[in-house]
Amino acid sequence: MKRILIRSGKSPFRVATQTEFVQQNLIGTNTGNLLFSDSAHKMLTTPGTEVTSNGLGTDPSPERAAQINEEYDVFVVPLANAFRPPFHKSLDRLSTLIEQLTIPVVVFGVGAQVGDDYEVGELRPIEASVKRFASAVLERSASIGVRGELTARYLNDLGFSNVDIIGCPSMFLYGDTFPAIRNAGPLTADSRIALNLSPDAIPVGDISGIARTAQERYPHLTYYAQNNVDAELLLWGDTTPQRGVEDPFPLQLSHPLLSENKVRMPFDPATWIKELSTYDFAYGTRIHGNVAALLAGTPSVVLTHDSRTLELCRYFDIPYRPLSELTADTDPRDLYEAADFSDLLKGHGERFDRITAFLDRNDLENTYQHGDGGAAYEARLATLDLPASLPVWDGSDDGHMRYRVSRLRERITVSDSKVADLTRKNRELRDRLTAAEKRETTTRNELAALRKQITALDRRVTGIDKRVLVRVGPALRRRLRKNKARGENG
Repeated sequence: MKRILIRSGKSPFRVATQTEFVQQNLIGTNTGNLLFSDSAHKMLTTPGTEVTSNGLGTDPSPERAAQINEEYDVFVVPLANAFRPPFHKSLDRLSTLIEQLTIPVVVFGVGAQVGDDYEVGELRPIEASVKRFASAVLERSASIGVRGELTARYLNDLGFSNVDIIGCPSMFLYGDTFPAIRNAGPLTADSRIALNLSPDAIPVGDISGIARTAQERYPHLTYYAQNNVDAELLLWGDTTPQRGVEDPFPLQLSHPLLSENKVRMPFDPATWIKELSTYDFAYGTRIHGNVAALLAGTPSVVLTHDSRTLELCRYFDIPYRPLSELTADTDPRDLYEAADFSDLLKGHGERFDRITAFLDRNDLENTYQHGDGGAAYEARLATLDLPASLPVWDGSDDGHMRYRVSRLRERITVSDSKVADLTRKNRELRDRLTAAEKRETTTRNELAALRKQITALDRRVTGIDKRVLVRVGPALRRRLRKNKARGENG
């Protein structure tokens, strides 16, 4: 039995509650992480393997490395846009762990993140860390799997030649077969539209305006958020409606999409894809939000705004439009009508051959060629009661009230503890200040007393000097006169 340890937020077969997803950050801040890690998990599940989730946190300690070496035969690391400055420390921790491993380490779909002009100059601050990571991986595998042509060229320029372009595992959730893309007919005001948005795309184009236009023209639109911060908002709410605070991007309850309960936060990929299968069209700036829709057979268009979205669209022939070229009044109907999915479907088999060749090169079997095609995996998944997407909390008892109260109590306890600690430290500082002030007063008094003693001594010395001069002075003068007289006579 080959034992595979995979870096993922959770096993696809773990049924977590919505609140567990939020509390434990099982999505690693973005639901898309689970989509590609679940796909990799399914791909590697064969009769001769056992796949275990490692979680997304990295413990680089020697003890953990020794445990992995002892208990597993290979460490599989599905990644996304890991070559970016904000991921710098996480990448270094991964390198520290990998450098201690004696088992093979296989990296799936890692990518560089820069602008859509592919200018990699901004990655210079992390260049040493990327080299360290790639070196550590390639010492333990035949090649490293990357998202697209930008990342391949970037690693080649850093001196690494064993690089395979394999795209993202998420697109191979169904192996060499890709779902047929439905034709929902012309989009009308009655059409169901799924929208996805990224806050970091705001500097590139007017995504808030694009969302506003879609909401006004398509009443059945739903915004599918993907980040933990969105989940927190949906679960807890905020006071922006009462305070009158507004923002064009849907990050507050005062935004129309939230006030009208048109926002959902997916957690589990299986239910996410199932929900998206009921929509006529999906679009937006989230690459995995659109991949989830395509896997559901729903036509989808990516609004590209950086290299991570662009290189995957180019590799998989996913229909896309540069966000920078779109205006606020962009109608999703125009994107829908211009989308062509023929190259995506036609080239899928060849791309599947590339990723399986990568697996073969790294001595990993896949369920589509060495197993049952994922049938057992899907059958087991179908028996699970996976959580639906999280809606906007309306204040009623939705089953999470106990969690909210308990969480508030925990935070109050932590706050009370911090206040008590600060109060103790404040008291200690005040005591030290009082002691210092007392010492200062004592020192001032001692200095004053010393000054008095010195003054008295000065006076005594001056008095002695005067008395000496009175007694010695006449004798000195007589001697001086006598010496002078001798000089004149001589």
